[in-house]
Amino acid sequence: MQKIIKSDEEWKKQLTDEQYRITRGKGTERAFCGVFYDNHKEGVYHCICCDLPLFASKAKFDSGTGWPSFFQPVAKENIENITDSSHGMTRTEIVCARCDAHLGHVFNDGPRPTGLRYCLNSASLKFVEAGKDAASEEKSGVQAGLAQASFGAGCFWGVEAAFQAIPGVKETAVGYQGGTLKNPTYEDVCSGRTGHAEVVHVEFDPSEVTYMKLLEVFWSNHDPTTVDRQGPDVGSQYRSVIFYYTSEQKQVAETLKARFESARRFKRPIVTQIVPAPDFYRAEEYHQKYLAKRGQSHCAI
Repeated sequence: MQKIIKSDEEWKKQLTDEQYRITRGKGTERAFCGVFYDNHKEGVYHCICCDLPLFASKAKFDSGTGWPSFFQPVAKENIENITDSSHGMTRTEIVCARCDAHLGHVFNDGPRPTGLRYCLNSASLKFVEAGKDAASEEKSGVQAGLAQASFGAGCFWGVEAAFQAIPGVKETAVGYQGGTLKNPTYEDVCSGRTGHAEVVHVEFDPSEVTYMKLLEVFWSNHDPTTVDRQGPDVGSQYRSVIFYYTSEQKQVAETLKARFESARRFKRPIVTQIVPAPDFYRAEEYHQKYLAKRGQSHCAI
């Protein structure tokens, strides 16, 4: 499973103080105080940090402990067990397999058929009620209340800086998307053999900035008429591409592209690809916020 790795500062921006204390600091909430210990609705409990599905309501039971308890996860590979020798005892800690968020512990005193009791902290979970997880739901990895988008417009350093400056954009990350190689490195992508594009992944608040506005910034900050090229940068990794996460994003992108073409905004035809968003692979840390770290607002070129 592809790991989601963020710095402590990035997690602090995404999570509440209590969520951060528990998931990143391995804390524990007080018994009978969590919002989900007495939740009886049908649905699935996801990781609060990366949205990975963890436990289904059909596996939930009243353990009498005051914490949400389950006898099995939705998939064994979504949970990792770690020996915990803290507090003068030996227990089995459970963490999210994708982002290493601390969830709680598992014990051998649960009901049939597993005999296990996965004891979790409510603060480490997000509940998706049955019937409300339709295809229009955002993909995993995004903060609650935010939407996500991905854009490829050449070298991702300058593109990220452009999106960081937009009010309503809460987080950006550069990475690779659209290719065939899992967990690619920068060198892999630069070879031109992976099919990945250099992209900027954006998390934004729809109440503060519209997806249409993001698209306008995207098309205003590169040349969408050159195939596999931006200025001196040549290769498929520099292609102009929009990876949409919902059918609504697809419709808005196609509508705006058609509007620009009709108005002849660009001297040549727009070659921007508009395709469904595949897995996003976060680039190496030295690429993240590259220009901001150097006090620059745009690439020298």
